[in-house]
Amino acid sequence: MTFRLFALTLFAMLAFAGNSLLCRVALKQTAIDPTTFVAIRILSGALMLWLVLALRRQSTRLEGTWAGALALLAYAMAFSYAYTHIPAGTGALLLFGAIQISMILYGLAIGERLSPLQCAGMALAVSGLVALMLPSADAPPVFYVFLMIPSGVAWSIYSLLGRGAKNPAAATAGNFIRAAPVALALLLAQFVASHVRIDAAGAGYAVASGAVTSGLGYILWYAALKQLNVTRAATVQLSVPVLAALGGTLLLDEPLTALLVAASALVLAGVSLVIAAKRRV
Repeated sequence: MTFRLFALTLFAMLAFAGNSLLCRVALKQTAIDPTTFVAIRILSGALMLWLVLALRRQSTRLEGTWAGALALLAYAMAFSYAYTHIPAGTGALLLFGAIQISMILYGLAIGERLSPLQCAGMALAVSGLVALMLPSADAPPVFYVFLMIPSGVAWSIYSLLGRGAKNPAAATAGNFIRAAPVALALLLAQFVASHVRIDAAGAGYAVASGAVTSGLGYILWYAALKQLNVTRAATVQLSVPVLAALGGTLLLDEPLTALLVAASALVLAGVSLVIAAKRRV
């Protein structure tokens, strides 16, 4: 791996973990509500991606799809509401565990077959997610745990829809731009119901999440993906929950519980087994 590729991958993973931290700190420590956070995140992400394409002098023709835009919005909404009650590390583990398991299940649906070792890995990963959902003193609220699972599924759908994009950055910009009016409509509905809450700090975190850790983060990741094979790309994403957990502990004073450590070990080991072992087609 070259230094450039290492740097692109590292900063992309830090951006993904940063999304969890920014969302969590905004919803925990400021007055902003989840819908307003998502609307600002999507709008600022759309603006940043459009600006990057314009500076690159690339075509401004709208790429992406409405299906991709709705999947993006579903991911962001479930993600944000889940983080009102889930620590950053736990949320990232649930999200990326759900993403990886969804992708594996998709592979099975299109005819791939798992080896016995991969089946064992799948069982380990699922057991780790289940462990987080079981009632205990350290377990997050079950309802919000289940919100993070569909968020991961929606992100998997978004990723699968964008696999064939000729220009991933333009497709991502198109998806963000399409999602923006829908996010604004949801915000307007909440405003009419008098449930909108916002302050300068919360808005600032939302802009940083949309413009930097989403918009620029996705561009860095797409640049790295051109030089990473599928196995390596899937493997490096397993670092995100670890980074988010460390960030939550260091920056947000969130406890690094024994349950989170044990569940993380099960999920990361299980998914690693599925990725590393050779698939039977």
